[in-house]
Amino acid sequence: MTQPENKIVVGRLGAVYGVKGWLKVSSFTEDPENIFSYNPWTIGRGKLWQEAKIVEWRRHNKGLIVKLDNVDVREKAQLLTGMDIIVDSEQLPDLSQDEFYWRDLVGLNVVNVDGYDMGVVKSLMETGSNDVLVVKANARDAFGISERLIPLIDNQVIESIDLDKKLITVHWDADF
Repeated sequence: MTQPENKIVVGRLGAVYGVKGWLKVSSFTEDPENIFSYNPWTIGRGKLWQEAKIVEWRRHNKGLIVKLDNVDVREKAQLLTGMDIIVDSEQLPDLSQDEFYWRDLVGLNVVNVDGYDMGVVKSLMETGSNDVLVVKANARDAFGISERLIPLIDNQVIESIDLDKKLITVHWDADF
């Protein structure tokens, strides 16, 4: 089965832990333990996806480990390493009006307060101090820029985000 529509990657299965089928988990949720509130998971990569039920999970050192149903030996667990963990986007918690999921911002047009078309949000990245919009510039950008990195800092750099208009307005120089 191909990756189902309306699914969001919330984590990834890591290395095998022990000999009884436990796996390390990399969680992409704000609070790492929240990944376990989604059960069952859909796990996989490429065109191969399957449902996986969580039997048990726990903290281990600074990380997380999980025991999945029908994965009782190390060899079975090894087949799952590196697989993405996805959930239905409708399972995600509702956000307040001034909050957005990254997926909501990808594909939005970006213009600066002077009306210059900066391009389209290609992706976002986390830098530690703040998130950053990765904006693919227009093919005929007047400044010859192919990509812009614009800090996602509300009220300083980000003037407004309008999901209905698919538009982000920024305080950012067009030649930067």
